[in-house]
Amino acid sequence: MAQIRALPCENRKPDPVPYETASADPVWSRLRAEAEVACNAEPLLAPMIRATILGQPTLEDAIIRRIASRLADADVPEVVLGQTLAQALDGAPDLGMAIRADIQAVYDRDPACTRFLEPVLHFKGFHALQTHRLAHQLWATGRKDLAYHLQGRSSAVFGVDIHPAARFGKGIMVDHATGIVIGETAVVGDNVSMLHGVNLGGNGKECGDRHPKVGNGVLLGAHAKVLGNITIGDGARVAAGSVVLRAVPPHTTVAGIPAKVVARDDGIDPSLTMDHLFNGYIDAGADI
Repeated sequence: MAQIRALPCENRKPDPVPYETASADPVWSRLRAEAEVACNAEPLLAPMIRATILGQPTLEDAIIRRIASRLADADVPEVVLGQTLAQALDGAPDLGMAIRADIQAVYDRDPACTRFLEPVLHFKGFHALQTHRLAHQLWATGRKDLAYHLQGRSSAVFGVDIHPAARFGKGIMVDHATGIVIGETAVVGDNVSMLHGVNLGGNGKECGDRHPKVGNGVLLGAHAKVLGNITIGDGARVAAGSVVLRAVPPHTTVAGIPAKVVARDDGIDPSLTMDHLFNGYIDAGADI
């Protein structure tokens, strides 16, 4: 179960109300406490918050309710979509742990996030990621057309295009999210952070296993392009605007077009610190 950790920024707002530290699900308990405060503070949104969070028995149900309300259309109404997503989630018990880790990741790494409530209700990067997790489960159980439908709806609503077959670890933070494109055979490890415009794509028209494999703890800067079936090692950093065409060693910073090694890191995963600065420069322009 995800644990509530100390606030990483001194200027964060304090918790709105105490949450149930003895609960078996502290993330859900805290989220409900924040929802109660938000209902009192913003009456206009209170009906939506109550229906989405306070009226649901579990965090998983709340996530499904929010995703279904945002992605429903004339082809697949909200009630039907919600029921289908619930069935998909029932077949993947580990998804609940991944959802909680994702919420914690956004809270820990995004200085604009001061409550668990914000990603669950408002952040489209979080919504796009959870949509993909559910679409991936549908894909894995053979419901590929519905998975493609969710991919298309997520692209239209959130501006994020992730193939349903792509595989993600847990503790992922997708910040801002607009313009992210991730291909069919891409793999993203645990505790990865990525910003808007990231592309994990192919490098041509090849078939088969053709997309990047991103290790644990990797930071992908805004508009970073990683192309082809290459590996981005654990704890690596890809600078904003870079185009990566070759494998990147672990704990290495690369930048440029095409990307070159600009620094070796100290072993601390940059995805957790969200540090985009290049520390410990080595010879600029070294080959990967």
